[in-house]
Amino acid sequence: MSAPTALVPSHPVPALSGPLVGGGTWDGPTAKSENFTLVVFYRGYHCPKCREQLHELRDHLDAFAETGTNVVAVSMDPQDRAVKTKEEWETGALPLVYGATVEDAKAWGLFLSRSRGMTSIGVEELAIFNEPGMFLIRNDGTLFASWVQTIPMARPPAAGIIGLIKFVLDKGYPPRGDVTDA
Repeated sequence: MSAPTALVPSHPVPALSGPLVGGGTWDGPTAKSENFTLVVFYRGYHCPKCREQLHELRDHLDAFAETGTNVVAVSMDPQDRAVKTKEEWETGALPLVYGATVEDAKAWGLFLSRSRGMTSIGVEELAIFNEPGMFLIRNDGTLFASWVQTIPMARPPAAGIIGLIKFVLDKGYPPRGDVTDA
């Protein structure tokens, strides 16, 4: 398996679309938002840390909306597991996209893991699944910032990302890490 390739700020993000729990299709991060779209890749229904993160995002949706930021959570889970996530985890208005592929994960520079069997919450891991990643995308479809992880713990808090967005909007702060010709 090849190593992930990091996305570069100020460059277009890969295409990504998929079915939404509850019906319809999410048309990808280039779907217009006022300012940003936060795409959150989570490990799936088997992950208790993901549950915590999705609850936190759900609880901050209004604050994200006040900054002109859409939020969407994406997993490699099939429909049945994604529906359980929505219902059992009570994710509310947080849009959940399911059925992302290994190719999608690689295109976004995510790390992949193989199943180690049953988790601490009694749910079998998928055979292969992505590790967490968060991508803040400008409304022109280019990456502003990203957080890609190899483990499920220590994810950036929603309040911190909201604070970042407010700072960026208030100060006109540019994306960083976009030098590719050095």
